[in-house]
Amino acid sequence: MTEDAAGRAGRRPEGIAMASARSRPDQGRRGERSVEALAALFGLFLALPILTLVGRAIFDGSLATAVGSPVVIDALSLSLVTTAISLAITVTLGLPLAFVLARRTFRGKGWLEAIVDLPIVLPPSVAGLALLLVFGRRGLLSAPLDVLGLSIPFTTIAVILAQTFVSAPFFIRSARTGIAGIDRDLEDAARVDGASERQLFRRVTVPLASAALAAGLVMTWARSLGEFGATIMFAGNVEGRTQTLPLVVYGEFQGGDLGASVAAAAILVIAAFGVLVAVRVFRWGRILDARGLT
Repeated sequence: MTEDAAGRAGRRPEGIAMASARSRPDQGRRGERSVEALAALFGLFLALPILTLVGRAIFDGSLATAVGSPVVIDALSLSLVTTAISLAITVTLGLPLAFVLARRTFRGKGWLEAIVDLPIVLPPSVAGLALLLVFGRRGLLSAPLDVLGLSIPFTTIAVILAQTFVSAPFFIRSARTGIAGIDRDLEDAARVDGASERQLFRRVTVPLASAALAAGLVMTWARSLGEFGATIMFAGNVEGRTQTLPLVVYGEFQGGDLGASVAAAAILVIAAFGVLVAVRVFRWGRILDARGLT
């Protein structure tokens, strides 16, 4: 073998290594572009129906007409009132439950967590039927309700119960995660400083978990606002009493008025989107900054 041939043979592995090194960045960039293309495609899939819905409602004038419609105004008012009440119930009763699930260990805890999560995966119509079997005129609690003179099905109370049942798990799950992630040493330090358990909860636990609590609140409210299946099964579709905005969407569509249905749906989308944007602009933690409560 000549010296030139030997030199070429000796340089060949180095040349292959350099070529391989150059090809790796190219492959990486192609991989990144593929991921970005898939992300853009799926983002478009999620955004396009919503943009089409809102755009159609705006440009064909149906949104402006719906805003002045008494039916839509009554339904929107009812939706806002009932979701506010259901959210208050969820926080009042759901926060202690989330705390117990995050901090306590007891027999049957796994079953309780499964029960709490179950409304998330249940079809809404099944949830409505289950509520009817408990609170209906021939339901499990019909006797004590009759003694109290209460008739819950097909009333505004039924709307609130349906919204609470299907949406509360979102807050409980988020609150449980937030509370479980708090450094226990910080709470122990507050105890050493003389804080009572109530002060500890208000001044340490809630502020530290505020981001998770706020996220849970927003998801819970959004789920309540969009609740349909359990409401129509348990509360019916009575205008002015149980007809929330999602039921207006359904009723107008069934009645053949596509424009009114699209407009009512667009109002729902704008309301929910506005809350989500506001929360992100002002940051999760500020919503539940409990320092102002002390």
